[in-house]
Amino acid sequence: MKKQKQLMTQFIYEKVWTKVSDQEAIRLIDDEMKMGDGKGTLEYIKSTGANGKIITIGECRFKLEG
Repeated sequence: MKKQKQLMTQFIYEKVWTKVSDQEAIRLIDDEMKMGDGKGTLEYIKSTGANGKIITIGECRFKLEG
């Protein structure tokens, strides 16, 4: 069974990526988007991140480890 990659985040002014839980990521997404759908956006980040892409929402970036 393939292990799920860890979600990583960083603010645009930071140089270091930090591991983040799904719950924390949803909180960050909600903070940045205000009226957005945190859970739906997290699913988008995970599906897009599987291709190695980095997603930026406001001042926060997300990617999957690897």
